[in-house]
Amino acid sequence: MAFSDRELLARIIKCEAGGEGDTGMRAVATTIMNRVRVPYGEYHRIGQGDLRRILFQTGQFDCMRTEINGVPNNQNVWSTPPDQIHYDIADWALAGNRLFNIGYSLWYFNPYAPCPNMFPPNGVGIFQIKILNHCFYDPTELYAQT
Repeated sequence: MAFSDRELLARIIKCEAGGEGDTGMRAVATTIMNRVRVPYGEYHRIGQGDLRRILFQTGQFDCMRTEINGVPNNQNVWSTPPDQIHYDIADWALAGNRLFNIGYSLWYFNPYAPCPNMFPPNGVGIFQIKILNHCFYDPTELYAQT
């Protein structure tokens, strides 16, 4: 049985940011939904406003993969059942809410070091804010050409 959009979003929130507290989980949910709603660029072209297309886009979310570089990935959405807080945050994000300080960020990652100014490496994102262990990046003008 396939998971609903709500279930998938709750699962990826837990998997990607479960240890980041309410604010960290809302930040990740906001960024994912920003990808769904962005009106231009790669995520608009590929996702077409569809959460599932965004989540299943190749190479985007480690938690959507059961294997990374030939090694089993045990921390994935299929092995990480959500708790009520994850459903609550998924519902919040699906209703159109967003964490204000995330703005229109389209990327996040945990660099295990200081946040680099640009991410991804192709220069389409610029540092916006760090929340707990994750760095968040807004699209640059270059993103519109992707």
